[in-house]
This record gives sequence, C-alpha cells and structure tokens, in this order.
Amino acid sequence: MTDTRVISTWTEFTRNSAVYLLFTFLAIKVYKFLFCCNRTSEMSSFSMATHPEALRRERILNSKLYFDVPLSKVSIIYSSAYNISFLGIEKLHPFDSTKWGRVCKFLVSDGFLEEKSIVDPLEASVTDLLVVHSENYLNSLKSSATVARIAEVPPVAFFPNFLVQQKVLYPFRKQVGGTILAAKLATERGWAINIGGGFHHCTAERGGGFCAFADISLCVHFAFLRLRISRVMIIDLDAHQGNGHETDLGDDNRVYILDMYNPEIYPFDYRARRFIDQKVEVVSGTTTDDYLRKLDEALEVASRNFQPELVIYNAGTDILDGDPLGRLKISPDGITSRDEKVFRFAREKNIPLVMLTSGGYMQSSARVIADSIENLSRQGLIQTRPE
Repeated sequence: MTDTRVISTWTEFTRNSAVYLLFTFLAIKVYKFLFCCNRTSEMSSFSMATHPEALRRERILNSKLYFDVPLSKVSIIYSSAYNISFLGIEKLHPFDSTKWGRVCKFLVSDGFLEEKSIVDPLEASVTDLLVVHSENYLNSLKSSATVARIAEVPPVAFFPNFLVQQKVLYPFRKQVGGTILAAKLATERGWAINIGGGFHHCTAERGGGFCAFADISLCVHFAFLRLRISRVMIIDLDAHQGNGHETDLGDDNRVYILDMYNPEIYPFDYRARRFIDQKVEVVSGTTTDDYLRKLDEALEVASRNFQPELVIYNAGTDILDGDPLGRLKISPDGITSRDEKVFRFAREKNIPLVMLTSGGYMQSSARVIADSIENLSRQGLIQTRPE
C-alpha cells in the first residue's frame, strides 16, 4: 500500500515537472519570437529612417497612382480639375490656365475623341510627392506667399492657404498624377499623352516658373521601380530650359536629357545646364526651318548616344511665333512637324513615349496642340478611338 502511494506521488511529481518544463520551454520560445519581431521592427524603422531609398521604394510601391485602365479608354489623360479658376486673378499670369480643357474640347468637337474614353487620373498625395520632394518643401507650400512666388501671381499671397491649396495646388497635384500614370499607359500601349503636366522648372527643393511639383522627376522614379525601366530619355522641347528635372536627375546615368531651349530667357540656371547630356540652344528669333533642322540633327545624335526604354517628351508650345515668353518664331505647322518627328523617333524604335503639354502662353496654343494631336492620329502614330 505504501509502495503504491509512493509510486503515485512520484508519478504526479514527474508529470507536474514535465508540464512545468514544457511551459517554461514554450515561454522562452515565445519571448524569443517576440523579441526578434520587435528587433526586426526596430531595425526596419531604423533602416527606413537612415536609408531614404528604402523609404522612397516603400512610398512608390504603396502608391495608388498606378491603376489598370480598361481598353474602353484611350491613352489620353485629362481631368476637368486640371483647369485653374481663382476669382479671375489667374488672368494676371500670361499662362492660359484653362488651356488643358480647351485642348480636349477641340479634340471632342472635331470628332477625334470621345469624352467617355478619356482617362481621369488620381491626385498625387503627400506621400506620393515625398518620393521626390522633401517635407520642408511641401510644408513651405502651406504659405500662400510661397505659392504666389511659384505661380508668379502676387495677389495669391493674400488669400487663406486652404483656398490656395484647393484652387491652385490641387489642379497641379491632379496633373502630377496624370504624368505618373502616363508612363504606365505608355509601356502598355506604346504611347500616352497627358493633356497637362511638364512642370520642368520645379526641383525637389524649390518651385518656380508656374511649376509647383516636379512631375517629370516623379514619373521617372515611379517608372524605374514599378515598370522596371532602366533607361529613360527626356526630350524637352519647351522654349525654356528644363532646370528642374536637370537638377534632380542630371547625375543619374540611367537618364539622358536632350534639352532644346532659348538660352536668352528664364530660368538662366547655369548650374543645371551642366547636367544636360545634349544641349541645343536656339536663340530668340529662330525660325521654323532652322528649328526643325536642328531638331532632326539632335534626334539623330540622341539615337546614337542612348538607347532608352522610355521617352518622356516635354512638348511646350511656347516656341510659337508671337509667344510673349518664348521669343521664338515657330509656326503652328512647325509645332505639328516637331511633334510628329518626336513620335516617329520613338515609335520607329518601339520605345514607349509619354507626351506632356508643358508651357504655352497664347490663347492659340490650345488649338495648335489639338491640331498636332489630330495629325498624330491621322498619321497612325496614336489611336484616339478605343480598340
């Protein structure tokens, strides 16, 4: 009887000890797991804080600006939100702030485009903009005076910033979304036109010349990561030097910049000029024939020097004869020929092309842009009707 009790007691003790050891073992394992998770989280946070490229990557991958566009839409991007209307004070700047909407109206009324087939982009969020811009710069836009300087309309400085955000910066953010999306559409369909964008005077840290956000720089960074593009050519044919993307991307050997501009006008950014891979200067008074001849030569040189996987074409119309800021003498037909040459350059090599409308400071610019797009359609270089 005693032996049986001893054996029972010993068995219970052994079982309790085993259970205790098992729980202890499991507790140690759980502790180690939680410690490792916390450590990994801390290291990840530290990595993000100390490695801007890791943070940039995370922001791009989490962005909603890339979305699938149905085949019922064509590769033309526009939103009525692009147009700037701010109690009439927008008329104090020579830029036609309703140009984008008038281009689309011409295309629709001429029968080349249906409103329902136009792609409406998303607005670039603060997180999207931080892919290139610093928090300090974006915070500076909370000052109406800063926005007034960038937009070159002094009275904007006297308006509450919430109004400035809504009436001035929101349209710009929508156009940024359009430029970024255009690269995705171009790689899928061969081409895309954002009826807006081309804010080539804005850098990561400073806006100017009616350019508040660096949409070209943002577009390039998104394409590198999300589209796995490794070589981008920027063809900037706005009358003004594209000092914004030159400053941001000029030391990146994955980017080749061809800039054809008037050196006698704004922005006189001599530091940024050092980053231009192929500089073509066209002085005030340059006529259509000379301009197109120089463009032919420039495209030939570019094709020998660089083999891009994406072309971003900044197609400003401020080179038009009579433009108060561009000071060149290019005819409307010259604009049509220019755009056709650039599209042929890309399409013959099967390189996706993004076109941005950029500058243009006459009321006639909208009609000229629409005529050029219609010519591209007639030439079979683009398709303005859904497949």
